[in-house]
Amino acid sequence: MSELPIREELRGIEPYGAPQLDVPVCLNVNENPFPPSEALVADAAAAVADAVRGLNRYPDREAAGLRKALATYLERESGVTLRPEQVWAANGSNEIMLQIFQAFGGPGRSALSFAPTYSMYPEYARDTSTAWITAPRRDDFTIDADAAVAAVTKHAPSVVLIASPNNPTGTAVPLELVRRLHAATTGMVVVDEAYAEFRRAGTPSALSVLREHPRLIVTRTMSKAFAFAGARVGYAAASEQVIDALRVVRLPYHLSAVTQAVAGAALSHADELQARVNDLRVGRDELAAWLRSIGLEVADSDANFVLFGRFPDRHAVWQGLLDRGVLICDTGPDGWLRVSVGTPAEMAAFRSALTEVLGTTRSKGVTP
Repeated sequence: MSELPIREELRGIEPYGAPQLDVPVCLNVNENPFPPSEALVADAAAAVADAVRGLNRYPDREAAGLRKALATYLERESGVTLRPEQVWAANGSNEIMLQIFQAFGGPGRSALSFAPTYSMYPEYARDTSTAWITAPRRDDFTIDADAAVAAVTKHAPSVVLIASPNNPTGTAVPLELVRRLHAATTGMVVVDEAYAEFRRAGTPSALSVLREHPRLIVTRTMSKAFAFAGARVGYAAASEQVIDALRVVRLPYHLSAVTQAVAGAALSHADELQARVNDLRVGRDELAAWLRSIGLEVADSDANFVLFGRFPDRHAVWQGLLDRGVLICDTGPDGWLRVSVGTPAEMAAFRSALTEVLGTTRSKGVTP
């Protein structure tokens, strides 16, 4: 690569990617551990068959049917009525985010977020030649509203990006912070709600304040709650004017007919999938309670994962778990590890492996 005329800021950079290892228990990328039901499989297969019959033609480039179905789902899930024209869909929330940066970022512009947060955000900025700025979170991973407003006022970013719940910490933000940040900037405010369906009772969605905030974008994904990570479907809700800006930068026919078909099938099974989401919420809270009971720190989580620590050598703990067939995530704040909520059997395997690893490290005089 050194001999290629690649952009200088890309030289020596490794592609993004969490480890994909062949181990019995994979709890590192926040997937939904429950596969689609046979009923959903059958409906998706039928929908794909219909789509394949027309693959000699380009797909609906506006994904009108899917956007209507997503608007209907959001009304049921969050109680917010949206027109289909206020919803946009793409290949995962990653493409949605890239389109946001393409439309509202770029050379001479900046984006600001609050660290620690999702590791892909600075890559979206880099790929669109948008300057990347971070302001720190508190020690408990919440955001100090006054400090956040001061950072936005100082840097005047074109895009303010907040993950709620935040990855990797699981922390949700109050709506008052969203309101204050929107008032403090003339740029776009993006609330990334990839894990929103897992939020605890009483934690509202930023969708509920969308109407009063014309520069607000709320992004979602079907990868997590819908157990559709392999389908690659993400979406955004915003004003019609904002959606039109995203349509300007989207590639022609960016969302395949097959993708639109399987996403529509999944949305028709939303109630069934939400029952599994509730199971994962319960599993998350039980996992957090257990981790605390063995003397570990745990960040409050509104997502389908738990951040726990603190370890003087977190990689040793991560490796010890991997040696026992359990893969979790060792990125994020120093001293912390993140584990996705899995099936009951996977959680039992994790607890057993972690108990062994901590017993080994403590016998060597290394304690968390």
